[in-house]
This record gives sequence, C-alpha cells and structure tokens, in this order.
Amino acid sequence: MAEAQLQQFLAKVAQLNDFVSRCQSQPDLLQRLRECSHHQQVVDLAQSMGFDIGRRWGDTAGSVNQGHDSLLGGNLPARGQETSQILLETGGFRLMRLHSCSASSAPGFWYDQAEAEWVCLMQGSARLQFEDEDGERELNRGDSLMIAPHRRHRLVATDGGAGTIWLALFWTMDSGNDVSS
Repeated sequence: MAEAQLQQFLAKVAQLNDFVSRCQSQPDLLQRLRECSHHQQVVDLAQSMGFDIGRRWGDTAGSVNQGHDSLLGGNLPARGQETSQILLETGGFRLMRLHSCSASSAPGFWYDQAEAEWVCLMQGSARLQFEDEDGERELNRGDSLMIAPHRRHRLVATDGGAGTIWLALFWTMDSGNDVSS
C-alpha cells in the first residue's frame, strides 16, 4: 500500500471510530443508528454529524467530478436521479454507464425488459428487488448480476454522496441461449 493510501485508510478508520464512539455515548444517536436498515442510511446519519464515512477508502475525493472520459468521473446527478451514457452499441449489444444518486424506482413500477442485462457496480451500493423473490438484494462495489429477459425487477435504493456507478450490458437473447439469474 502506498503511503498516500495508508494515510487515507487511517483517516477513514479514525472517522469510523469517532462516529462509533459518539453513537455509544449518546443513547438517542445509538437508537437512530439501530434504525438504519442499509449502508446509505448509516452514511447519511454520520454525514449529518460531520463525519465523512461514505467514500470507500480506496476512492479518490475527486472521482465524481473529474470531467474526462473516466468510468468513475462525470457530474453527479441530482439527488433522486440517474443519468445514462451509451459507451458502445454494436451487433445487438449495448454497453451503458449509469450514475445514480439516491435513486429508486417509482412506487409500483417494475422493469420488464425484453433484453438480457448484466450489471456491475463500479462505485457505491444499490438494493434491487425482484418480483419473484421475497427479499431485496444488496449489491456493493464489484458485485455483478445477470437479469434474464422479462424478469421483473425494481431499484429500491442507491447511494447518495458520490452516488452509485453501474456498468450495464444489454443484449437480445437468441432462442438457444439461456441466462441464469
């Protein structure tokens, strides 16, 4: 680990330790932490107290607004929104970069797309729900998921802060191909 990364890691641990210490010393704050049901709620609670624990220690502070051709660059979408960019489109395949900020599907809305989809989270986290499953699935940086055509799903939540950045590959299935979910 380079010295700069080591210092960034130690600063992140110090922020986390300070946040935990404050939560343990204030019962009302500890209760608010207990009520958090996912990562972004904890990050938002910590941020409301002045702690910066949302950025993963290996991420650079400027990665959100670098403004050049970087998969992790670009402008942060407005809170509750998602932006998309087609990176490559050819021969029945479409590769997209999606950037979500505290985004979710509208109540009652389900994606039901004719194409197969593979998604990979490059930054942040997200929670998805499939109509044919009882619980939600949480995806974190580096996680990927295949979604078969017409498998109904919805976006429950994505990170605020720097947001969630996805790579999404869409393609039309041949009759002999199968996609497992």
